[in-house]
Amino acid sequence: MDFKKLGKALLFPHIAIMILLIPVATVLLVGSMVFVGTESVIAIISYIIAAYTLTVWCFRAPRLVKFFKNFRNENKYARRWREDARLRVKLSLYASLAWNTLYGIFQLWLGFYHRTFWFLSLGAYYIFLAVMRFFLAQHTRRYSPRERMRSELKRYRACGIVLLFMNLALALIVFFMVYWNRTFDHHMITAIAMAAYTFTALATAIVNVVKYRKYQSPVYSASKAISLAAACVSMLTLESTMLTTFGDGEINARLMLGLTGGAVVAFIVVMAIYMIARATKQLKKIKERDTNERE
Repeated sequence: MDFKKLGKALLFPHIAIMILLIPVATVLLVGSMVFVGTESVIAIISYIIAAYTLTVWCFRAPRLVKFFKNFRNENKYARRWREDARLRVKLSLYASLAWNTLYGIFQLWLGFYHRTFWFLSLGAYYIFLAVMRFFLAQHTRRYSPRERMRSELKRYRACGIVLLFMNLALALIVFFMVYWNRTFDHHMITAIAMAAYTFTALATAIVNVVKYRKYQSPVYSASKAISLAAACVSMLTLESTMLTTFGDGEINARLMLGLTGGAVVAFIVVMAIYMIARATKQLKKIKERDTNERE
């Protein structure tokens, strides 16, 4: 037996096998944790398969990085995606608009169906998000960044005003969780998945807020500010879930939720006021400049 070929086949299997291993390992791992137990034979097998899957993907990582780098530089669609900020923002806005609309309607339906204040407040929040994203998407569809600066600033300021009204829904959510001490208990796997999504969304939102400042487009900045506000609210929801799922009763959940909720509301208020003040100041400068040019 040629052990060298065998080792190479095990560490560098065909890409089809590697792709197939991902869902197999995931289903076995999650299934063993949820339905079988962590000390069963099936669980041990799932751990081995998951470890093997991670290992072969780590060994293939350099090749994958090289492949995607070449694809990014040589493929015309990938180059356009990388170089066209307007295209990225447009697709991001439309995707977020669709998600916010569907999710908001779903939350409102849950609120009316279960007659619970929590889902109604959350639904109102996401509907506000959808309204703002639609407002911005209309502009990016027609104009390039900074092409209509006055219009961009007005939309930027309007988004700041809507963010202030959004805090009414957000404050109701915080009040609902703190005053009545209402939280939601999820399975451990669900809570971990929520944590992964929330931290990814928050990190991406922060990076994009900084990244898109270089374009000096108020519409782009507004779209990323909306994403940051949504990520902050997701963090609040995650904290509620984590305290219920993993809390041992020694932590004062009301105090923690009250402090975090107050910080999130205050942050969004400050961000909204900054957007309104900045847009108003810039619009005033444009008006004064136009007046001087006419004279």
